[in-house]
Amino acid sequence: MKPSTWTVAGAKAKLSEVIERAQSQGLQTITRNGRRAVVVVAAEEWERKTKRTGNLSEFFAAFPLRASRLTFKRIKDRPRKVEL
Repeated sequence: MKPSTWTVAGAKAKLSEVIERAQSQGLQTITRNGRRAVVVVAAEEWERKTKRTGNLSEFFAAFPLRASRLTFKRIKDRPRKVEL
């Protein structure tokens, strides 16, 4: 198995292979000037990792400190003046 790191020139020359490997072996890293620049990942993996689970109200409803009865005091300072 070849390494999963490619230079920009190598990735350009073998883009189809980079895509195939991302789909079959996992993420493929492309470097520019010796530094990691981008990661190519299969669309299915991307969708799985970025899938939203729930919404904001569900998050707050499940928040563990919700039942702790914490109280917060709001500071009622006036807004500061800003000169433009």
